[in-house]
Amino acid sequence: MKTITRADVTEVLFEEVGLSRKDSSDILDMFIDEIRTELSERRSVKLSSFGAFNLRHKKKRIGRNPRTGVEADISERTVIVFKPSQALRTALNKKFKKN
Repeated sequence: MKTITRADVTEVLFEEVGLSRKDSSDILDMFIDEIRTELSERRSVKLSSFGAFNLRHKKKRIGRNPRTGVEADISERTVIVFKPSQALRTALNKKFKKN
């Protein structure tokens, strides 16, 4: 399994769209910054046919180290969750059924 990096996405924009590598990198940075800004202002980000990024608040709780069994406090925090769209789930299910 391969991890897709920023450089990989920039390269695809360069090859497929025909932008310069610098412009491709700048566009990717602007896209990521826009998502970051919206989430930092507690707004959801929905990308049609892909999915949605949402924030979820988690309360303080007691956790346990699975190796040692020692209890530890897990602080209150906000996490980012991703929910794939139905179109993405359908496309992936079709892809994996073929293999």
